[in-house]
Amino acid sequence: MKILDTKGRLFGKVSLLDMAAGLVILLVAIAVFVVPGTSGSSVAQVGVRNQPIEVDLMVRGLTVSDPPELLETLQTVGTTRIIIRNQPSGQIEIKEVQSLPRSVAVPQPDGSVTSFPDPRPELDYTMDMLITLSGTAQVTDRGPVISGNNVKIGTQIELEGDLYNFNTSVVGVRLGESDS
Repeated sequence: MKILDTKGRLFGKVSLLDMAAGLVILLVAIAVFVVPGTSGSSVAQVGVRNQPIEVDLMVRGLTVSDPPELLETLQTVGTTRIIIRNQPSGQIEIKEVQSLPRSVAVPQPDGSVTSFPDPRPELDYTMDMLITLSGTAQVTDRGPVISGNNVKIGTQIELEGDLYNFNTSVVGVRLGESDS
């Protein structure tokens, strides 16, 4: 009996191509299930430290039927849910909410410009706010990270509560002293 016949079978029973395919499948299975990857949490945490963070958010032109009520709700509720890049990122403390005045620049006869409250009646239903959030972030070499999302000036953050859901923009990020 020959070792290799004319059809490429080993001892007339098993094809060499079938054996090669089986060997490739076996190697892939070993690579997937046996060889450790970098997806483990211990690898992802190397070089990361937790620090307190304060994030300032600017809300401009939010249309609300009762702006003072929303302002009071945000000040008293204490926490809000945040969504960063369409990913729910948990709850965070609302440290401060500051209503910003709506004003209009009025040129004066002497050439100077003076700011006055905007008299338009439709602005009774529009508000601008500066909201300060406070929490803990992981600080990496690429900046602060909250729930796996980088938080930098310009990042869009969605605030969600029981009676509100609106988008804001990060205008300031301050890091405190490291916990570790």
